[in-house]
Amino acid sequence: MRYMLLIVEPPGQRATRTRAEGEAAYAAMHAFGERLRERGQLVAVESLASHAEAARVQRGGGKVSVVDGPFAEAKEMIGGFFMIDVPSREAALAVAAECPAAQWCPVEVRALAPCFDDSV
Repeated sequence: MRYMLLIVEPPGQRATRTRAEGEAAYAAMHAFGERLRERGQLVAVESLASHAEAARVQRGGGKVSVVDGPFAEAKEMIGGFFMIDVPSREAALAVAAECPAAQWCPVEVRALAPCFDDSV
């Protein structure tokens, strides 16, 4: 079963780190991804840039609306993700507990499912 591990960061957290601290955090996350790959559990992984350069697109009433970030109301941002393939929710939770980011922010675990299937 596939799960997303979403790295849920406070928006200003990255700015509190020195360059060396940021590089060390990135290296720890990269090593975690390699361990998952070696175990055959990693499907995809990406680190996301700050939400400062993000945009939100929405359609309604025949119009397209684009709102550029950063988003003042944002209390958190998705800093990256790991998509994993493991046998159960319990296994996904165990993998999330191994994630280095769990030391400095929540790691949200979500099963992948069609948007019409609320049973998962």
